[in-house]
Amino acid sequence: MTTPTRNALTDVAGLRVGHATRAGEGGRLTGTTVVLAPEGGMTAAVDVRGGGPGTKETDALDPRNVVRRIDAVTLTGGSAYGLDAASGVMAWLEEQGRGVRVGPDPRHVVPVVPAACVFDLGRGGEFRARPDAATGRAAVEAAAASALGSPVAEGSVGAGTGAVIGGLKGGVGTASTVLDSGVTVAALVVANAAGSAVDPATGALYGRLFDPDLANLARGEHPYSHPAPEVHAAAQERIAEARRETEEAVGGPAAPPLNTTLAVVATDAVLSRSQAQKLAGTSHDGIARAVRPVHLLNDGDTVFAVATGARPLDEANPLALNDILAAGADMVTRAIVRAVLAAETVRGPGGTFLSYRELYGS
Repeated sequence: MTTPTRNALTDVAGLRVGHATRAGEGGRLTGTTVVLAPEGGMTAAVDVRGGGPGTKETDALDPRNVVRRIDAVTLTGGSAYGLDAASGVMAWLEEQGRGVRVGPDPRHVVPVVPAACVFDLGRGGEFRARPDAATGRAAVEAAAASALGSPVAEGSVGAGTGAVIGGLKGGVGTASTVLDSGVTVAALVVANAAGSAVDPATGALYGRLFDPDLANLARGEHPYSHPAPEVHAAAQERIAEARRETEEAVGGPAAPPLNTTLAVVATDAVLSRSQAQKLAGTSHDGIARAVRPVHLLNDGDTVFAVATGARPLDEANPLALNDILAAGADMVTRAIVRAVLAAETVRGPGGTFLSYRELYGS
């Protein structure tokens, strides 16, 4: 496997990503991220493993049902309220004449826009600050306006604006690889878990134990190295202090964590809807490697798998899908690590959420 230059979801040719970030004014700390398909759409599937999911149009992706291809996936903050963002994406797609044809007129389309949300309500200080249809439209317009193959902004942007993972600041991360077959596999995640990405005994990121990105080796860094004990001890003290600051900001003990990690795993391979369903399921392994515990009742962990169909699989090899399945999980793990490393500390009326980099460095 090789790592493309951008190391992003947009390394799958034809895919575009757009963010709409709502932060600061009005106690907001939320946003929406849209993955936009190339013209003609993409095969898609979904696998939900968390106990508290918030989703829209996921039943349409069941391989037994009629919808064969979709034009966009929406990831959003705002819990179930934020699913309104998908309506803005639908409206934009309808204007472009993109969607399932339901009549003789090319304008007679119904865009199918699967969506999933993360819980970030009140993290900016205002519980009623959440994405809406206008936020979704802004995100899909940003995606459409981007050049093919553009880098994808990571960290506290889009649906990751208010993300928190194990008490630390979470966010958006993305990663990609090219298999020996020439097939590209990539992932984009919103890391927002009740569980932690950090080993409490050492301060090391769990995902680094499985990180297939060997670029750090080229820099002379060992992927399994731990922070120095004194750094970890100081970080624990600062985390405790941040917890006290948050309790003061919200006027009492913080509520039980309500979270959710979302992912879109993409490939340029030709996949059936059943094969995409398998990819969505195995890609959850990537969350389990990077976050502990995972798939709790507090979480709504959801993985979408999409395939643009540019590269056929070897039909003579019944196990040709295996490399894609393995890479999907790997890319989710790497993307979570990148999300945590790209996140920035937030201090505001909703609490103090420290970044891993501020505590431990890179």
